[in-house]
Amino acid sequence: MENDLEITGKIEKSWEHILTGDALKFIIELHNSFEVNRQFLLKNRMDRQENLDKGVFPHFLESTKDIRESDWTVFPVPIDIQDRRVEITGPVERKMIINALNSGAKVFMADFEDSNSPTWENTVQGQVNLFDAVRKTISYEDPTTKKVYKLNNNTAVLFVRPRGFHLVEKHVKVGNKPVSASLFDFGLYLFHNCKQLLASGTGPYFYLPKIESHLEARLWNDIFLFSQRYLGCNVGTIKATVLIETILASFEMDEILYELKEHSAGLNCGRWDYIFSFIKKFSRHRNFLLPERGEVTMKVPFMKAYSELTIKTCHRRNIHAMGGMAAQIPIKDDPEANRIAMQKVKEDKEREAKAGHDGTWVAHPGLIPIALEAFNAYMPTPNQIHVKREDVMVSEKDLITPSKGKITTSGFRNNIDVSLQYIESWLRGKGCVPIYNLMEDAATAEISRAQLWQWLHWQDIKLEPTNEIITKALFDSFLNDIMKNLKGKLEEKTLNKACEILKEIVLSDTFPDFLTTRAYNEF
Repeated sequence: MENDLEITGKIEKSWEHILTGDALKFIIELHNSFEVNRQFLLKNRMDRQENLDKGVFPHFLESTKDIRESDWTVFPVPIDIQDRRVEITGPVERKMIINALNSGAKVFMADFEDSNSPTWENTVQGQVNLFDAVRKTISYEDPTTKKVYKLNNNTAVLFVRPRGFHLVEKHVKVGNKPVSASLFDFGLYLFHNCKQLLASGTGPYFYLPKIESHLEARLWNDIFLFSQRYLGCNVGTIKATVLIETILASFEMDEILYELKEHSAGLNCGRWDYIFSFIKKFSRHRNFLLPERGEVTMKVPFMKAYSELTIKTCHRRNIHAMGGMAAQIPIKDDPEANRIAMQKVKEDKEREAKAGHDGTWVAHPGLIPIALEAFNAYMPTPNQIHVKREDVMVSEKDLITPSKGKITTSGFRNNIDVSLQYIESWLRGKGCVPIYNLMEDAATAEISRAQLWQWLHWQDIKLEPTNEIITKALFDSFLNDIMKNLKGKLEEKTLNKACEILKEIVLSDTFPDFLTTRAYNEF
């Protein structure tokens, strides 16, 4: 057991109430109690990937058949999260938190993960911001306009998403080993805010990212049980929604809910990471190739099957099945383009409501009225858990049969462009950035760079409409042209570094698991 904790990052005076001795002792306890199991599960991910590469494809587990077939339900959720019809997400920036909590959404998910670039400053300042938000004391003065932002009397319910199990917080070490970023983000937030949240009539609510198996859900449940005992809270105080954003997790949804039974707040269709996971997990198999990302909508068969199975599974267990993210943002300077984009959002949210989802995600406050209108029209009750969707029958094959579609020259170029711009932004500490009228975060950017790797790997992909084959030379040509266009618009040093990272992860012989683990080396 290790008890020596070292912080290698700079500590600002305004952070001292966050990085307290007692709080860091809790981080040490979490690390000592769960790091070995986290490493075991990460090794298990690698082993499963090796089997996938060999052609051992996912299936519903025989060992947990009794859990899937027996009747049980999760514990009821608190009153304040029974109606979650529209949720907004965004990074843990101070102004963002205030605007999101005031936005009119039912829930705000403060994100340490995909929409947050985890610089040391962003990470700890994010904890400061949430500390103040929980106590309703948060404010922000815009340095340019001098406008002051404060919370309204009525605000969205706060959820927090810590970083995934695959990431570490390298600025904090126990026994000279970096602590899990998941435990650092979760631990600091829970330690400082659990009792304050309960006193305010709400609770410590979380979103759990990147889970690949029910064993990983079990680890989170163990963490919750330990933490509640440590802080003197009742079992079930913590509630968590699991993002079904990996293809492997879609085969274990019943089991994931079962493991978190006392602490579950349902499942969410994390559609963008799910597409990325599909590409990644089957990257070594030519017959699993997907078309360009704009073609992979929720209407294609394997995505529709995943969404409907999520609804059926959750509602059978009396818990929420949340819909996915709308990445569109309002387009101010082009009314016709804006009309088309908002119509897509409207149709997407109506599809989710009609299918039986209990709520949905948006990335921009301008989309909240559209999403609310759709769910108000088709979901007059706080949720529609009563819609059991017993008509849904989803097979193993349904979940892994790729959709058909085109790969175009513009799609290839756009993937290069978006990947490059996103990495550049991430390196500057911005993990959520508007690019070509879409709100890009790590999940959407991962699709773009993953497709580039896969298309280049096979060396026989023909682009429409020219029939030109994707080659390294073509990639280099497009990348050089995009670099020329971006120079002078973006910071040259970070743009060059982003270019270096993109080439490294796209041209690697092996598929890099996450672009963020590579980019994090630069902090």
